[in-house]
This record gives sequence, structure tokens and C-alpha cells, in this order.
Amino acid sequence: MASYLIKRVGVGIIITIIAVVLLYGMIHMVPGDPLNVILGPRATPEMKAALRTELGLDRPLVIQIGRFLTNVFQGNLGTDLFSKRPVLNVILEQLPYTIHLVLFGMGGAILLGIPLGCFSSMHRNSFLDKFIGILSVGTIAIPPFVVAIYSLLLFAVTLKWLPAIGAGDSGNPWDILRHLILPGIALGLGWVGYIARLLRASMLEVLNENHLRTVRAFGLPEYKITFRYTLKLSVLPTVALLGVSIGSMMSSAVFAEIVFSRPGIGKLIYDAVITRNYPLVMGGVLVTTFLFVLSTMCADIVTAILDPRVRENL
Repeated sequence: MASYLIKRVGVGIIITIIAVVLLYGMIHMVPGDPLNVILGPRATPEMKAALRTELGLDRPLVIQIGRFLTNVFQGNLGTDLFSKRPVLNVILEQLPYTIHLVLFGMGGAILLGIPLGCFSSMHRNSFLDKFIGILSVGTIAIPPFVVAIYSLLLFAVTLKWLPAIGAGDSGNPWDILRHLILPGIALGLGWVGYIARLLRASMLEVLNENHLRTVRAFGLPEYKITFRYTLKLSVLPTVALLGVSIGSMMSSAVFAEIVFSRPGIGKLIYDAVITRNYPLVMGGVLVTTFLFVLSTMCADIVTAILDPRVRENL
């Protein structure tokens, strides 16, 4: 197990470095000069040259990337160009809002997706199974920003059941929960279908194994076979999916945070891109990439603990 952990951590570090290098190059391909945004239209060429040297933009791109990675390993993500605060502090202020939103959306998807997948596998080829299948595919096909807009119009504007914008009063847990419902639905609805379909397919495959046929021959009720034996084996692919889904939700959170005017790292990166705030963009992208790699790595480790065969194949 120790060897498996070392390999997974090593792969995660390599993936993070490659992602940062690629994204750093892509950011510099965005049209527009950040110096014009920072200094304004009345900036003199001397002011631009001084700021360009201060930011290191006058150096080759390879040297800029190397300098950035060196600072990252030293715990320095740079300084916000406008507030002059450390980028890491700015990100840590916004990150909890996004994490709460992602966990809320994923928790709802799990609570709905797993029962739907179990029920669908227990009633294979029935009308309800086909209905759940259509419903699952439908939720997968709807983009998160479309769900966000229509849920906002329906539940906040028309019915006035839930708040439309903001993250709620920090001292009122119930108010925070109410502000999480609509953006959580926007993020988690599509993953309900993924979880339900994957779990159904996995359970149908496990149900045909010999040891479950033996258990069924002893006369155990079908629901006991499903929840006591089948679900434990079938949940492994779902665990791997959850690792990917949490990382994907981190990137999709930007739509929910913009539509519902919520604070969070997604909206922070979006605003930083608009203002060409390169240090804040790179810091936010780095943290998001790290969380994506961390979530997938944790899912792989949990899967390896539950199924030793995974450790042998790496």
C-alpha cells in the first residue's frame, strides 16, 4: 500500500506541474495588455516598462514559468496587483464558499443517485427502470448554467421560496443552507444521472456473479442481497467517479457563483481574468488544479483500500 501511495502522489505532482505550465502559457495568449488595465490609459511608456520588469513579463516565458513554480514550492503564490495582498490570503478567503457549495451539491447527488441506481437495478427492464433511465440521461444532458438560470427564475423570482443571490449571513446556519440550495441543485443535478446509471450497470454486473447466485439459492430476500452484498461491490466505480466529479464541480462552480452572485474561487478567477490580474489567475488555477488532483487521488486510494486488485495494477 505504501508503494501505491508514493506512486499516486508522484503522478499527482507531475500532473499538477504539467497543468500549471499549460495554463500559464494559455493565459499569456489572452488578447490585451495587462499593463494597460493596471495602469490605465494615461500610463507613460516608462511606467509600463517599470511595471513589466517588476512583474517579470519582460523575461522569456520559460523563465517566467520556472520562477513561478519555484515560488510555489516556497509557499509564495505572488501578490494581488490591485489590493497588494498575498494571493494565497485572497484565495483562502474565497475558497470555503466554493468548497461548501461543491460538498452540498455532491452530497445531494449521492443521496439521490445511489437510491435511484439501486432501485433501477432491482426492477430491471420495468417501466420505472426505463423512466429512471430517461430521467438520468436528461439530467446529464442539461448544462449546469441552464439549471442555474431556470431554477433561479422558478424558485427565487416566481415562487419566491428561496433567496436569489448571495451566500447568506455567516452567523446564521439556516440562512447559509437556504442560499446553498439553488446553486447546489445547479451543480449536482447532472451528477445524479451519472451516479444512478453507473451504479445500475455495476450492480447488474455484480448480480450475475457466482457467489451471489449461491446466496440467492439459500433463499435470502432480494433487498438483503442488494444492500448487504451487491452494493458493497458495486460502489467501487462510483467512488472513482466521485473523485472526478468533485474536481469537475470546482470548475463548474464559476457558473453558479456568477448567476447567484456568490463569493467563491470560481468567481474570483473569472474577475481576475477580466482584469488581467495574472498573479491571482495563476494562484486560483493552481489551487483549483491541486484540489482536482487531490480529489481524484483520494478516490483512487479509497478504491485501492476497498479493492486490493487496484494496487497490483499500478
